[in-house]
This record gives sequence, C-alpha cells and structure tokens, in this order.
Amino acid sequence: MSQSILLRQLQAEWITPERFRPYGQLISASVDGKIYDAEDAQLNLHNGIPRFYIMRLHHKGRKFHAITRHIQCTQCLGSLEGKDWLIAVAPPNKDSDQPELEEIAAFRIPGNCFIKLEAGTWHAGPYFEHDFVDFYNLELSDTNVVDHFTHNFRKSHQLEFEIFS
Repeated sequence: MSQSILLRQLQAEWITPERFRPYGQLISASVDGKIYDAEDAQLNLHNGIPRFYIMRLHHKGRKFHAITRHIQCTQCLGSLEGKDWLIAVAPPNKDSDQPELEEIAAFRIPGNCFIKLEAGTWHAGPYFEHDFVDFYNLELSDTNVVDHFTHNFRKSHQLEFEIFS
C-alpha cells in the first residue's frame, strides 16, 4: 500500500541581503574601483579547482521533493539576460544529514544580481517560468561528483514542496 504525498507550499519572498544571510549572500552591482569588503562574495573554493561555467536549464515547474548541499565549497548562481528566478534554501546544519523542515525558505531573485550559497546550504532550484534560462555557476570542478549530498523528502516525510510567488 502506497502512502499519499503531502504538498507543502512555500511563499517566495523577494530576496534582500538581510533575509538571505542565513543561507549566504546576495551580491549586487558596486561601483568600479570599490575596495574589497564584506559585501563582496566571501568565497570558499580552496578545496579544489574552481569551475565557472554557464548552464542552460529548462522549465521544470516549481515543485521539488529533493534538496541538495555542497559541504566543501561555496556556490554562486546568477541568471543571464536579466531573468528573475526562484530558489528554495535551508541553512547549513553540520550535525544532520537533512535540513530542518521549518527552516526551508524560498526566494525570488531578480536578474540583476547573483547569490552566493554558504558551504553546506541546502538548495533546490533554480526554478522559473521561462522556457529556459542560462545561469552562470561558480563551484569546484568536481562538486557534482564528490560533494553532492541530496535529501529526498518523499522517502523521509512523504512530502514535496511547491514554490509560489
């Protein structure tokens, strides 16, 4: 006998530096020549070879049942062509192999900035309404091979999420 899957809806908030701080950083434009400071992306890429690339993602709706984290590095994501997008996140928790359900949040990110996910931040997405979006991604060259830990909410809680805005 199979159990039914519960659907939990997440309201996406517009991202701000303060709201996103438990998960990482929001990085916006700064004036040319600005001296490096705490508002710049605080990167952790020392555990391997950095990889900066453009990935093309196709529309896949706004539902998810799995969430992933990378423990060995920070990750930066941003859309090209100014397209808004959505992401679900939960803060890093080194003492557990799954995120805290009550700490999962969703954000709407405008296309004129990028996010830096703190090492260990759980994330699902990006999600968007366009047919496809190109994203730039900065992580380590082997992140998706050796540092890709996923938690499946269908298996653990008979649960999936849907982001709405």
